[in-house]
Amino acid sequence: MGAVNWSGVRERVEGLARADKTRKVFGAWDKHGGAGHHFGLAGPLSEAEVAEAEVQWGVSLPVDYRAFLLEVGAGGAGPGYGLTVLGCADAGWLWSDPGGGTVHERLRFPFPGGEESARVQAEHERKEPVESGFEDEAAFREAYRAWLVEDERLFDWFSSGAVCLSHEGCGYFYWLVVSGPQQGQVWLDEGAGDGRFSPLGDVGFADWYLDWVEKSEAVVRRAG
Repeated sequence: MGAVNWSGVRERVEGLARADKTRKVFGAWDKHGGAGHHFGLAGPLSEAEVAEAEVQWGVSLPVDYRAFLLEVGAGGAGPGYGLTVLGCADAGWLWSDPGGGTVHERLRFPFPGGEESARVQAEHERKEPVESGFEDEAAFREAYRAWLVEDERLFDWFSSGAVCLSHEGCGYFYWLVVSGPQQGQVWLDEGAGDGRFSPLGDVGFADWYLDWVEKSEAVVRRAG
């Protein structure tokens, strides 16, 4: 998860936009219920801009992702429906929200992934109200609303120290850990499908992104 040579990667992505004539690469085009990224990349950021964002949110971005921002682009084309974009707004530097919801104020806190996170997720899932356990529908609905409020609160905790990278589709989101012992790892939130927030293994941003580039090129080659 250290330094990586991003030379030529932007050009490869731009080449995919020209080569994918039959629009086979998932997430690149306006179908599958999402707005495609069309292989467009935002411009790279300067060293001063990235440093300013890091100071604002109290983080040191993973080396490979930081280099991507400087050498390839601030976001755009990428896995799923594309990368969130790091840009400057009235509130300062923010990652665009694809629906996953980076909690910027919690980026400086260590990401709580690991056994404790899995235990808390499992415990919360066991507490999900079941309608058959209530005397009437109104009581069930009230209990379920309270459970959902706790679900949102816990998700803010689960995603502390992480940036939402992209929407994979069907409410699944990729995240990049920026604080804590798991810094640099890519995680997947499958909560929308009754799954959990879990790591892709020992996979860093560069591994994840370059794998997408290679697989996209393979899809285009097969499509002829």
